[in-house]
Amino acid sequence: MRDVCIVGGGVAGLAASIFTSRAGLETLVVDGGESILERNASLENYPGFPNGIDARRYLQLTREQARNEGSTFELGRVTRVEPVDSAIPSESREAGEPGVETDLEKGFVLETEAGEPLEARRVIAASWPNSDFLEPLDVGRKQRGNKHFVSVDEGGRTAVDGVYAAGRIADEPHQAIIAAGHGAKVGFAVIHDSDANFYQDWVVPEGYFTDRGREVPPGCEEINDEERRARDERARETMLEALAEPLDERPTMHPSVDRD
Repeated sequence: MRDVCIVGGGVAGLAASIFTSRAGLETLVVDGGESILERNASLENYPGFPNGIDARRYLQLTREQARNEGSTFELGRVTRVEPVDSAIPSESREAGEPGVETDLEKGFVLETEAGEPLEARRVIAASWPNSDFLEPLDVGRKQRGNKHFVSVDEGGRTAVDGVYAAGRIADEPHQAIIAAGHGAKVGFAVIHDSDANFYQDWVVPEGYFTDRGREVPPGCEEINDEERRARDERARETMLEALAEPLDERPTMHPSVDRD
């Protein structure tokens, strides 16, 4: 059983996975195969890119970052999420056999279109706002048009302990930077709801805490100047290589557009 399973490999899900993985939580991202951001011709309102960046390149870099931190990926679509104890075989359920009492502390089972069921202690829904796969759970869904959003608190927690929602499915605005920020915030909520009573992801200069007689807080790291320069060198090499040539991919068109 993994610590965290994230449904959706777009901006919100990737941001959440970066933080949960960095905190040492075993994280699996179930990627449906296409982020809505891939329809963006040019991502031009994301801080840090003065002249914008190819949206597909941005997603590639973000996925690479998530993998570097320890996240794993599985391609597929989640069709159903339910507590472990209620996950009895479908033929038994149809025969009317009663399930056992649910115990959310035991985690959740995620059924997919293909492949073996997945198990996780916590689930983050970070997909496009079609929350049908959460229907077995009373998370608090709300419909607007053909979309089903999920009601969450300020940390992305739903009405079901252990189930969270991040980004567009949580009715956040349709902007990449907001999705990334909300995904990170939900990732922090998951971390704080686990074994970490306090957690702060921060890399600081050597002595920042210890020279004041303080222990380095959980999730923080002190590095000396040599290590800082080495990390900066690796970061620049990664970006120079990634941006050396244009990406030979085109935006995905909206499905309703007839391209014939």
